[in-house]
Amino acid sequence: MDLFTILALSFILLLTIYILLSWSKQHGNQSLPPGPTPIPVLGTPKYMDLRASTKNFPKLSQKYGSVFTIWQMSEPVIVLCGYETVKEALVNHAEQFSERPKIPVMNLSNKGYGLDGRRWRPIRRFTMTSLRNFGMGKMTMEKRVLTESKYLIQAVSETGGKPFNPRMFLAMAVGNIISSVLFGEHFDYQDKQLEELLSSTSRHVKSLFAPLSTLCNIVPVLLRFSVIRQKVVKEKLYLQNFVMKYIKHHKETLKPESPRDFIDYYLLKIKEVEHEMDPDFCETSLLVMVIGLLIAGTDTTASTLKFSLVLMAHYPDVQAKVQQEIDKTTNSLRPPEIMDKPQLPYTNAVIHEIQRVLDLAPTTLFHAVTEDIKFRGYTIPKGTTVIPFLSSVLFDPSQWETPEVFNPGHFLDEEGQFRTRLAFMPFSAGKRVCLGENLARMELFLLFSALLQRFTFTLPPGTERQNSKYLNLNKTEIIASGQICAVPRSLSK
Repeated sequence: MDLFTILALSFILLLTIYILLSWSKQHGNQSLPPGPTPIPVLGTPKYMDLRASTKNFPKLSQKYGSVFTIWQMSEPVIVLCGYETVKEALVNHAEQFSERPKIPVMNLSNKGYGLDGRRWRPIRRFTMTSLRNFGMGKMTMEKRVLTESKYLIQAVSETGGKPFNPRMFLAMAVGNIISSVLFGEHFDYQDKQLEELLSSTSRHVKSLFAPLSTLCNIVPVLLRFSVIRQKVVKEKLYLQNFVMKYIKHHKETLKPESPRDFIDYYLLKIKEVEHEMDPDFCETSLLVMVIGLLIAGTDTTASTLKFSLVLMAHYPDVQAKVQQEIDKTTNSLRPPEIMDKPQLPYTNAVIHEIQRVLDLAPTTLFHAVTEDIKFRGYTIPKGTTVIPFLSSVLFDPSQWETPEVFNPGHFLDEEGQFRTRLAFMPFSAGKRVCLGENLARMELFLLFSALLQRFTFTLPPGTERQNSKYLNLNKTEIIASGQICAVPRSLSK
């Protein structure tokens, strides 16, 4: 028997063993939630669609219930649907569902220091404390946002009422706000460095959810090929180089008695624990956190604001009612402030409803369970990936009177006052709720209301307006390239 035959037979034997082990794992655990029958080794590829991994979830939920299993090759993935189920997992069992699964593409450069690694608790705790100390959610942060709104209004004014895509202006505004927190830096709107940073951030977010990245997360061995690995991390390399320049400059100019921004706070923490054998805080974890906050603090908020303005152009009656409320509250003499929220219930309701129907993050980042857990009659093994399907919460017919309709009344009580809704989870819930939720809420309220106070947003001539409250707009296309016109309003009494 020659060497080639021996190798071929060995390969066939190993493949057979792997298939049998895979089949045994897939069919041997009868305590998992039900789901489509997996194929040995391949799992359920039909339901792990690389282009739109969540598009099959509603139908699967109808067939198998609010908790079901799909398979990523030989590994089970649990999907949670509906408000009650997601709440029970992320809130009632917050600790057990607080882990993150290993995501190969994200781990390429995190080296275990990301919020999906074993060090996430101390890093997240310190980050939240530092951001609060630096004014996150306080009046000092409100002043930053209000100041930035003036630059944004000026940039929009210069369009002269002609059709334009507001995406970059909005990204520059929120990018400057988070940059002031992270780097102590404010960029001019004409600064090419800011434009390239924001473009790279957006491209990096897209690359994380691109088919190639999804495939690499399912089949991590592909990342061993340098060509594929370089393509996957291309955009992140620019962000790493950009942030490292600031970290280097901050190290050289650090004054312990007067920290300037988040990087300074983090560098002081690194000095504090540098004597430890394997510290959680180091330059690598700082780099990872700054990039993460930069991404979270720009792309999602800018996308939401862009969608908000285009939606107002499609619903001029809603826009006019918001403007009337803002004018009455501020007397047209000053921009709306956080203290005005109680007097702006309709405006607040519109912003919340926009976030609900936009449904920007259908699944949020995946979770994993920290231990074997009994959940809704099933046993979920430790380490199993869990997908909270947030779309099913934001459109849950048991929680929303008209889930498929753009209806600000969802957030208003019978007296027209704002009411919170527990099923409003665009930022997720539980221990892994979005770190930047408070800042994002502040930015959305202040920037949206400031823009509507100063401009009326209309569709370009010849553009067909949405004529029904049942949304049939292409949200992805709107965020990417939708154009509007900003017509200045007269603020005189």
